[in-house]
Amino acid sequence: MPRFHCPVPLAAGAELELPAAAARHVQVLRLQPGGVITLFNGDGGEYSATILRMGRSDVAVRVDSHQTRECEPSRRVHLAVGMPANDRMDWLVEKATELGVASVQPLHTAHSVLRLSGERATKKQAHWQAVATAACEQCGGNRVPTVMPVAELAAWLKTANLADPADAATPLLRCVLSLADGAQPLAAVLASQPAHTPVLFLSGPEGGLSPSEDAAARAAGFVPVTLGPRVLRAETAALAALMLAAQ
Repeated sequence: MPRFHCPVPLAAGAELELPAAAARHVQVLRLQPGGVITLFNGDGGEYSATILRMGRSDVAVRVDSHQTRECEPSRRVHLAVGMPANDRMDWLVEKATELGVASVQPLHTAHSVLRLSGERATKKQAHWQAVATAACEQCGGNRVPTVMPVAELAAWLKTANLADPADAATPLLRCVLSLADGAQPLAAVLASQPAHTPVLFLSGPEGGLSPSEDAAARAAGFVPVTLGPRVLRAETAALAALMLAAQ
């Protein structure tokens, strides 16, 4: 059944016009009145709905029933990543969403090739948010991860909270993926924490974090962790850490 993100209040029996993005998607798929679709708004679960009317640029539906189905990871995992170049950031956001990431923070770092500012950065953030939404619709997730505005690593480290961004009352385990001495195996660090402890990973771009950036992250309270002896691509490392933590 086609699934659409519908970020408005939903309730069984309600009739409403779909937001522009969802309506456009319904029209692209050439769905017709009487067709049944699935809607989710991020508040939990999902709703079945029936298409009532198809206009030139609008789609009206009736919300039929709510299902409590959820398939989110047992712990919230947040990624802060030095943006990889070309279309690899798109791929990272898409796959991280499929794996259940809670939020993505794009960062400029010393080794970053991709540099964004001003209107271009704003447009890229909106594009990555759309990538996350589409991936969530496709993979069956009911909570779209938030893609944060592009930030400079040094400034972001000063604001990287100790609490889960989604729940200020929940302590947050902060880890930096590190190739420097003293890094602990990620699996061991995760095993030492309660099973549902939310995690924030900081991962570098191509070439990793610089020695000074790695040291700054450690000084800010990030635990240095390693994924093993192999050198992974920037996007592979971030996703591997996410997959280990989200199990």
